[in-house]
Amino acid sequence: MGNDISAETLAVQIGHFTDAQNGAIVPPVAPSTTFARDAEGKLPAGLRYSRYGNPTVILAEQTLAKLEGGKEARLFASGLAACAAILGTIRAGQHILAPRIMYHGAQDLMRRIAAAHGAELGFFDAADPNGLRAGLRANTAMVWIESPINPTWDVIDIAAAAEAAHAAGAILVIDSSVAPPVTTRPLALGADIVFHSASKYLNGHSDVMAGVLVTNALDARWQDVIETRNLTGGVLGAFEAWLLIRGLRTLFLRFARSSANALAIARHFERHPMVEAVLYPGLESHPGHAVAKRQMTNGFGGMLSIKVRGGFDEAQLVWRSLRVFLSAASLGGVESLAEHRAAVESPNSVVPRNLLRLSAGIESADDLIADLAQALDRLGASRPKA
Repeated sequence: MGNDISAETLAVQIGHFTDAQNGAIVPPVAPSTTFARDAEGKLPAGLRYSRYGNPTVILAEQTLAKLEGGKEARLFASGLAACAAILGTIRAGQHILAPRIMYHGAQDLMRRIAAAHGAELGFFDAADPNGLRAGLRANTAMVWIESPINPTWDVIDIAAAAEAAHAAGAILVIDSSVAPPVTTRPLALGADIVFHSASKYLNGHSDVMAGVLVTNALDARWQDVIETRNLTGGVLGAFEAWLLIRGLRTLFLRFARSSANALAIARHFERHPMVEAVLYPGLESHPGHAVAKRQMTNGFGGMLSIKVRGGFDEAQLVWRSLRVFLSAASLGGVESLAEHRAAVESPNSVVPRNLLRLSAGIESADDLIADLAQALDRLGASRPKA
């Protein structure tokens, strides 16, 4: 943040907006789709049509760029629209390298774009410290990572990934949706572009669909991303941008509470008899804990997974028995969510069939622990007695 205010204060006081007429401290929504020229035919603020730029959207973009320490940010109408814009810069004959386990929607999009563009797509095992480097090729143009990985929460060393990608002549793009700039700033660790599904922690209230890209370089690739958004119309609406701004005001508080809840859940169930493993980088027993502790400087986030003892059917039983955790997709909201990932991912998924992904919200940790405990008790009661 330089010599200015802290990131936490910036998020709370977005825009430092005060209405000269009535003293309002909340930025207004600017729903206008078009902007008038003056008598000389000039655009007073440089804005002409909201597909190219809107005051509310620009304020959100400027704030996100500052929070991430980037040069510029661009908001999109969804996370996958943002993914499509950056993946669309890949050309025929180039190679994309990505984790074997990752957000399945982005991976499916990669497969589609690679096939359409005549590009190559390869995958590496994020649990293998040497997996990324071994997967690089002479024609690798883009390395895509997540850290932590969704939904196994393996940790990738971002600085090492950037070094390897750059040595191979590739850029590093990171999906940091589960590790917002509250705790991780990938651009400072060497990443070239940061992607967020802004529907997740950045908004945090499950009422906005949005995606954002933040860049470290205002280069030709970035201009391609901007032109793609302008020409395809995948821009975020003004009201959605305003909701995103409202969500950012409580980002630091929400993330801290979700992180504390997730850690409490992880520690409570780490040795539960009906749990095969708890996957959470905040646990000292996690193989990636040391790297996570170095990269995630303000909490390990609200995302964790449990592998129940058994397989698909046992995971289904526990998932169906939850009452406080809501059975819904997405993550990073104030409410706690649970998903049986093998049941909802695409046919390409290789996620373990006994894995339940949990998004810890900001409710009482005791209530969340009690809910998961009673669901696991049902599994225990279903087992034949010895």
